[in-house]
Amino acid sequence: MSCRLYLITPPVIDDLAAFGHILAQALDAGDVAALQIRLKDAPEGVVAAAIDAIAPICHARDAAVILNDRPDWAAKYGCDGVHIGLEDGTVAEARKIMGPKAMIGVTCADSRHRAMEAAEAGADYVAFGAFYPTNTHATPFRPDPDILTIWQETMQIPCVAIGGIKVDNCAPLVKAGADFIAVVTGVWDYPAGPAAAVRDFNAQMARALP
Repeated sequence: MSCRLYLITPPVIDDLAAFGHILAQALDAGDVAALQIRLKDAPEGVVAAAIDAIAPICHARDAAVILNDRPDWAAKYGCDGVHIGLEDGTVAEARKIMGPKAMIGVTCADSRHRAMEAAEAGADYVAFGAFYPTNTHATPFRPDPDILTIWQETMQIPCVAIGGIKVDNCAPLVKAGADFIAVVTGVWDYPAGPAAAVRDFNAQMARALP
């Protein structure tokens, strides 16, 4: 078993050039599987500019670029995949827009039933959470880590743990069976900086694995 880091952008990026520099340093600091561009309610032009600035940095370091919510924009601007939330349409709709090779992830909150439906519909990964309190994304859901263990024991497609995850609390989720740990403020607001956060996450995750 392995567990990899899945970064999510801050909700607002004021300076794309500065963020690109910070992102490059973070990706160079350790293993990162993917970056989700999550700019809620931003207009298309802002999202397109972000993809244009961020995607080359990620691709040069073998990190996939996932866009939140919008399969149409993800396809239009050449993202590797899309992450759809509870109200963002179906896997089938996203697949039709993005094609057979795109990565499609689905928010499943605390519902194994929704996750199984997503898997059967052809999702590439499912995301459970929020496991810890978070100000990034308001959610009433607080699943127990054993949802990750049960998923690993019964299903094939990967699961992502999300929600309030930091260096000092990620180990129980890694041990429970998360394939990926999705992180926002735990990296970008890390006291020693994002690059140090990536290093420390990877070290902590490695220690948590059997």
